Amino acid sequence: MAWLLALLQTLLFIGTAPLLAGWLKKLKCRLQNRRAPSLFQPYRDLRKLWRKEPVVAHPASWIFKAAPYIVLSTTVLTASIIPLIAVNLPTARIADVVVLIGFFALGRFFLVLAGMDIGTAFGGMGSSREMMVSSLAEPAMLMAVFTLAMSASTTNLSEAMNYVLHTGLVLRPSFIFAMFALMLVTVAETGRIPVDNPSTHLELTMIHEAMILEYGGRHLGMIEWASQIKLMIYGVLIANIFFPWGIAQDFSLEALGYGALALTLKLVVLTVLLSLSEIIFAKMRVFRVQEFLSFAYLLSLLGMLSHIILEVQH
Repeated sequence: MAWLLALLQTLLFIGTAPLLAGWLKKLKCRLQNRRAPSLFQPYRDLRKLWRKEPVVAHPASWIFKAAPYIVLSTTVLTASIIPLIAVNLPTARIADVVVLIGFFALGRFFLVLAGMDIGTAFGGMGSSREMMVSSLAEPAMLMAVFTLAMSASTTNLSEAMNYVLHTGLVLRPSFIFAMFALMLVTVAETGRIPVDNPSTHLELTMIHEAMILEYGGRHLGMIEWASQIKLMIYGVLIANIFFPWGIAQDFSLEALGYGALALTLKLVVLTVLLSLSEIIFAKMRVFRVQEFLSFAYLLSLLGMLSHIILEVQH
């Protein structure tokens, strides 16, 4: 029963990720007084891409062809170990948050290699910028995660969420710093404004889009789907780590339904905040991203230091 529920939760995770992307785009269009597409437009785009045969350039090696499959596989594996609507599932005990970050790094590694594989100027530029962003974002994320791990005495996400649930609503300065740091990292890792703009193809602003310009058809559909799943992964991490209330602790239908409803409400709030931030702030210059992510690292470092100081005083 537990393994079946874990499988269904993973399928729910990757199946509703395009819906979250559609809701975010619709909300952003409404806030900008523009006509919004359907909530199900990402599903239609993915279906159209998956029906097309990929066109591969002659200089492409096996890395270019294998990268979409590796990126999608690592993203799905990451989604499978994250508690979505229930904790204490078998998949949550297999790996911890350090392995989660490793899965992200593996997918990014092959995507960066694929961007440089063809030898185009755009691919090399996007790969270089992606490595710059990841080299600054990963330390900030690790520091934020270690702040949570020090408080819960574990790096397992399910056990950490249980710790927060059992301790109740407590004002933790370390968690506040870590949460804001993780939010900034989410903006950078998912290619959102002000770090990147997923809806542009301008040479001076592209990061993620520059690496995948040579992809098309089924390969591009895999990468787009992986990006949508990654956005949902970060949203679920923020919602369930720092606000785990409502997540199911047993496998009854009532608890699972309540967990799904609670997660939906938390993701709606997070997407509203993300949409407002993308409307208020403009796309920053590429070299300003270092300051942006350095501030995220500073917040996560302050979170860890405040935890250490409060523990010593206690």
